[in-house]
Amino acid sequence: MSASTGMTSDAGSSAGGRKGLVLAAMICAVAMTFIDQTIVSIAAPKIQSELNLSGTGVQWAVNAYLLALAAFFALGGRLSDTLGHTRMVVIGVIVFAGASGLCGLTPHGSAAQAWIIVFRAVQGLGGALMYPAALAIVVNTYDLRSRGRALALFFGIAGGLTAVGPVLGGYLTEWTWRGIFWVNIPVALVALLLIAVSRPKTQFRPAPIDWLGVVLIAVGVALSVFGFQQSHVWGWHNPFIGLSIAAGAVLLVVFFRYERGRSAPLIDVGIFGDRAFLVQCVILAIAMAVFLPMFFFASEYAAVSLGQNTQKSGITLLYFFIGFVVTAQIGGRMLDKFGAKRPVVIGSVVAAVGFYLWASKVTSLDLNQLTWAIIVSGAGMGMMVGPSNTDAVNRASSVSYGEATGITQTVRNYASSLSFAVLGTVMISVFQSRIADSLVNDQHMSRAAANAAAEASTHGAFSGGGSGGSGSGGSAAAIPHFVRYDFAQGVQYVLYIMAGLMALSAVVALLGLRGGVQTAPAPDPEAEGAEVSGSTAA
Repeated sequence: MSASTGMTSDAGSSAGGRKGLVLAAMICAVAMTFIDQTIVSIAAPKIQSELNLSGTGVQWAVNAYLLALAAFFALGGRLSDTLGHTRMVVIGVIVFAGASGLCGLTPHGSAAQAWIIVFRAVQGLGGALMYPAALAIVVNTYDLRSRGRALALFFGIAGGLTAVGPVLGGYLTEWTWRGIFWVNIPVALVALLLIAVSRPKTQFRPAPIDWLGVVLIAVGVALSVFGFQQSHVWGWHNPFIGLSIAAGAVLLVVFFRYERGRSAPLIDVGIFGDRAFLVQCVILAIAMAVFLPMFFFASEYAAVSLGQNTQKSGITLLYFFIGFVVTAQIGGRMLDKFGAKRPVVIGSVVAAVGFYLWASKVTSLDLNQLTWAIIVSGAGMGMMVGPSNTDAVNRASSVSYGEATGITQTVRNYASSLSFAVLGTVMISVFQSRIADSLVNDQHMSRAAANAAAEASTHGAFSGGGSGGSGSGGSAAAIPHFVRYDFAQGVQYVLYIMAGLMALSAVVALLGLRGGVQTAPAPDPEAEGAEVSGSTAA
């Protein structure tokens, strides 16, 4: 009896160790994609200066990655479910690392601009192939009752790395801007080594790829996100902004209707008939309308209103990460024990309070008064993002986790792009109005001259793909006090809107989600014939 017990214990320990290796491998793989969402913006001014890029060129060196990432998430999810999750993670890591190395090798001269934009887009494609497959592997590796804690670690570290990006980018840029790309190569090698050692096992179901669906959703998302990205550069009055967004929206509607009649669709849109999945997608859209734009506005505030340099403005974001990573673990455990509703509602409320307090003190221009509000905001987001995402993916069958992840990631990126465009417009409008008033009242300019000067200053603050302030922040003494204060007022409006959005998330979760722990979904009859990738038992 004792021998048998010992064997069971050893087997359990071995299985637990393998699962830990699988989780570590997937975190290491996706780490690159999260760091690169923010790291390049910090180095943008130096990249532009050294390579002699145009303003539009450096903007697209930042945006090409995000655009490709958003456009191809659905394809990445589908490919992972039909070709194998482990295979797609490996392919995605290799593509991403290879493109990173080539970005770092961007030559000087006339080819520089096209080179770095193309390989930034290839980076985004690699990330889109890798991320849905990586998340599907984690979901497949852990059973429903332990999945919350595992994914809490996954999302906690991933979210933290988004905050680490500006800090790491600041220090690497002091050495060479090329280092922000080359740093991905050793991370990729470690990820591939861990994958080889842990040998993840998942189910997948070979099926034809709906290439017309791929084109419809990729072009639809790309056009919409492009319109949102360019709105703060060209202005909403430019007719191409409205045309781009409208054309993208029409293509997405066509895609949805087209997929409903397909026997092997790119996305099984019937999954939106699951109430919980639909509600969680709405909650994730609201949360991501706050999460990613927050990093930009916080960095700009630190640089312009606080006069911090690149490294210090990045470190400011670590306060948000402190709250996020701690409560991500709490939210994961609550998900496993009570279900998704409790952590999502509580987290949304805490985040709403945090952003409200942050907004109320932002015009003090004193980081010490903001620290706890930033930590509380991060704590709220950390508690709710992971459980919401996990609960949504849990609604899919074991051979469709990649597809579900592709859907949620497309929703998240679309929402953050829309939010950034709208919040950027609000920020610019308020800042421009306040600074014009200050120039008239304090500097005794004429209204016409003040309006012209205000427009020029706001355009400079937001040019270069969102890198301007962060990239050039120096000391507060170098920036007139009225400019610092007026910029803070613009950020204040944005933070109040973010507080309102998180309050809306709490209401949607309270009314739309059911309480209790989710039960395992009914077996998918088609999963009976699914193939298995990997050679180690789960």
